Amino acid sequence: MTSNVNSAPDLSPSFKAYDVRGIVGETIDATIVEAVGAAFVDVLGLAGKTVLVGGDMRPSSPEFIDAFAKGAAARGGNVSTLGLISTDELYYACGALDAAGATFTASHNPAQYNGIKMAKAGAQPVSSETGLKEIQAAAEAYLADGSVPAVETPGTVAQRDVLADYAAYLRQLVDLASIRPLKVVVDAGNGMAGMTTPAVLGDQLLPGLPLDIVPLYFELDGTFPNHPANPLEPENLRDLQKAVVEHGADIGLAFDGDADRCFVIDEKGEPVSPSAITGLVARREIARAKAAGEDQPAIIHNLITSRAVPELVQHDGGRPIRTRVGHSFIKAVMAEEGAVFGGEHSAHYYFRDFWNADTGMLAAMHVLAALGEQDRQLSELAAEYEPYVSSGEINSEIEDKAAAVARVREEYEGDDVAIDDLDGTTFSATDGTWWFNLRPSNTEPFLRFNGEAKDRPTLDALRDTVLALVRA
Repeated sequence: MTSNVNSAPDLSPSFKAYDVRGIVGETIDATIVEAVGAAFVDVLGLAGKTVLVGGDMRPSSPEFIDAFAKGAAARGGNVSTLGLISTDELYYACGALDAAGATFTASHNPAQYNGIKMAKAGAQPVSSETGLKEIQAAAEAYLADGSVPAVETPGTVAQRDVLADYAAYLRQLVDLASIRPLKVVVDAGNGMAGMTTPAVLGDQLLPGLPLDIVPLYFELDGTFPNHPANPLEPENLRDLQKAVVEHGADIGLAFDGDADRCFVIDEKGEPVSPSAITGLVARREIARAKAAGEDQPAIIHNLITSRAVPELVQHDGGRPIRTRVGHSFIKAVMAEEGAVFGGEHSAHYYFRDFWNADTGMLAAMHVLAALGEQDRQLSELAAEYEPYVSSGEINSEIEDKAAAVARVREEYEGDDVAIDDLDGTTFSATDGTWWFNLRPSNTEPFLRFNGEAKDRPTLDALRDTVLALVRA
């Protein structure tokens, strides 16, 4: 879709389940963004209220911030433009200022993309189930009309900087001042962590910490000249792994483009699984909540997180709660259950003290604290949280995904295997030796396999058997 007002406007190509994401100049442009800004105010009832808007380092973000502000102000929103921000900075601002907001980012997508992540006051997510569809429809109506009409009393537009307050708030949640000195390599991938890391972990805005930060690709550059800012892909971690070993560092941290996810590398240059990080942070948050008098603090984990997570939570006196994959589900259950923490296999980490929102930086600070409060190396510490062998996600391109799952179900159905359909289909050996999940992609012809077992031979045999059935 382009912004040609003579064509029937359809924003469906860029409006996704949880956010807006499109190709600049094709499915998202300044005219569209102005209409979305207006619709954001209309649908959420924000006339006369504060509306926050910022963006990441992508070349189109400044223009889009201005266009969104123009549309929002025309409909009566009092806009505070935040300039360059990480996505978790937006969540901080929406929570601390109790205001709705939007940030322009396409997360880990390539340079030609941009998009919008939106939140209500208190950092509550805006998804297709909580207003995004209505915002799309209202924006399409403005585009069809050819303009955004101003209300009788338009709103104002002013600038605001929240970086220092964001950094101070995170430091208040995790005290790193008294840990042992650590050498930390951080790969910002030319994304927003290049700005937030010096602010939070360095001495740019706040007193220095016992951290020797070795920066990789801190220059903000939305064309991603060094590697894509997507640490989920192993090849994008190679520079960090090499640098950790070369510098003799204690730990490596990799952030995605908008810095809401964080991946961890140990001193040997090996990745620490997000499930292990979930377990480590869960242990710290359970202990803190129990010390404050909370009985059985709830911890959220999605269904393809390692079984080690719920086992550890139960062992430590917490209450594990299993959910579907996806941040809108996690955030909803976090709120419903009053959960203290939630973790996903994709390295999204959610905190009650952060308005149930995800923040890669706060998760990183918990890992630094856990490492720096004792004398072992990270590889030894992390081994406690990785007792099982995991497959990682394996995709099979299958047209008839339902038939493939049916073949697997027919093979494995029996008294010694539990099967559930919470999100895709999960098969679990009743003796606890293995489990696997098959989830169909909603947007691609892929069936996704994730599995885990007590040892490598068991996992390899399980993987090969299941994939043979899937691909038959």
